[in-house]
Amino acid sequence: MSLVTTRTARPALLFDLDGTLIDSIGLLLDCMEYAFADRARRPTRPQWVAGIGTPLRTQLAEWCDGEEEVEAIVARYRDYQDLHLERLTACYPEVPEVLDWARGRGHALALVTSKGRGMTDRSLRHVGLAGHFDAIVTFEETTRHKPEADPVLLACARLGVPPADALFVGDSPHDMHAGRAAGSRTAAALWGPFSRAELAPAQPDHWLQGIGELVAIVERAAN
Repeated sequence: MSLVTTRTARPALLFDLDGTLIDSIGLLLDCMEYAFADRARRPTRPQWVAGIGTPLRTQLAEWCDGEEEVEAIVARYRDYQDLHLERLTACYPEVPEVLDWARGRGHALALVTSKGRGMTDRSLRHVGLAGHFDAIVTFEETTRHKPEADPVLLACARLGVPPADALFVGDSPHDMHAGRAAGSRTAAALWGPFSRAELAPAQPDHWLQGIGELVAIVERAAN
């Protein structure tokens, strides 16, 4: 993977999806509970939240005995998700407005998610964000996933910007670690399922109480 080295005038903005742009945490938890409903060995809701931001099969491997069992749980999880995604998914406040502002100001935008491409596209269409991003990196496109740097590096490569000229906004420690490992700056979204105390060890460069606060941070960075 080759990266350009020419610095950009405006920072590229990279975003996680679940828990950052869309409120889908209730859906993810309900999917887990449905998938494990008939099993004695199952994660608690806090244990499942801790893994949000990593690929589904990575989360499930800890709670299943072998690949066959993982795939059986994935199938149940996907069945519930397929039926209830639209009912339990919505944009967080100000997300469309901030993305429109960034696009209008000429910032390159990318989505970096551990979700699969099909559900990513469906979620974006449902909340009206399809077409907002110059690049989308989903689970299928890298061998290593968040908290490794690979998805962030791929997004930067597709945008044609060096990682140092990118700001990655996410709600999980996995996002912060991936951004830092790639050499990008990071901003922690405090409206997702992770508390400030849970995010602090990942050392985000910025803290966001709401996504609207991103505007001032980006404008300072661009000056």
